[in-house]
Amino acid sequence: MSHSSKSFDRRDFLRATAGTTVALAAASVTGVAAATSAAAATGAPSIPKDRIGIQLYSIRDKVSALGFAVVLTELARIGYREIEFAGYTQNTSVLGRQITLPEIRRILDDNGLRAVGSHVGIGNLRSNLQGELDAAEILGMPHVGTANAPSNSNTVAGYLAAAEEFNAWGAAATARGLKLYQHNHAGEFAFATDQPSVRLYDVFLKNTDPRHVYLELDIYWAYVGQYRYPGFDPAAYVRNQPYRYPLFHMKDGDTNPSNANGYDIVEFGAGDLPYERFIRDIGPRAAHVGIWEQDTAPGTLPDPPGSLGAAQRSYTALKGLLG
Repeated sequence: MSHSSKSFDRRDFLRATAGTTVALAAASVTGVAAATSAAAATGAPSIPKDRIGIQLYSIRDKVSALGFAVVLTELARIGYREIEFAGYTQNTSVLGRQITLPEIRRILDDNGLRAVGSHVGIGNLRSNLQGELDAAEILGMPHVGTANAPSNSNTVAGYLAAAEEFNAWGAAATARGLKLYQHNHAGEFAFATDQPSVRLYDVFLKNTDPRHVYLELDIYWAYVGQYRYPGFDPAAYVRNQPYRYPLFHMKDGDTNPSNANGYDIVEFGAGDLPYERFIRDIGPRAAHVGIWEQDTAPGTLPDPPGSLGAAQRSYTALKGLLG
């Protein structure tokens, strides 16, 4: 189906986005300027400004309704270069059937985009690991990961068993030239129910093989973890083992004491998470692909541009931070 036959009017989208970008820029200029000054004072940040990525979960409504061809073309126009997948399907009405992985790869290549990783269910890793690695090879992406917690058992034993499982999956990924990663939420930073002085994330990190198991630090959820389970510095994990963190989720949060998490999820640049300090504190010893994610983008804004508008404004703010 051609783009012109869709109900989505790209010119209307661009006009709407232009107006809302100005509004956000006015609101967040102070924070972005401060971040830029901090980056300049410490040299180029270890998050490359020319490899800004997006987790497609942030615009899942658009991927489903409009399809990968329209969405990926728009993301390339905005300036995104790295794509992290949250599934490989779209509404079958777009093509009259489901899209295939080779077709998605062709859309990526045609738009100068690179698949950097994918979130798959931990159950898929257990039941279809080689199939998920096949998909990664077809799409040309170097990482395959899961956003599930390592274990549903918040015990030391549960996390030790999970580490053993991840080591086996990671070794299988390494054998095919790929990297397996785990993406955190806040719960991984809780203390073990059977050993209340032991942080679960530390058990997982210590007992997974750094040659085969990598981490994607979701910075927002790490700071939520710090708020709910104090006693650690998110940047210290990266500083101590920089090469284990090839990917970051750069999600912004705005302080809200009435929220049990301590922060509300907001567009990047509209919050107050200490990103400039985080970038300074992780040090320069490795490069980390910065991937924008906003769990709440779909349905929160007038549509169009909706979540794609949030993607454009957040890209602008991220570019300012890393520039």
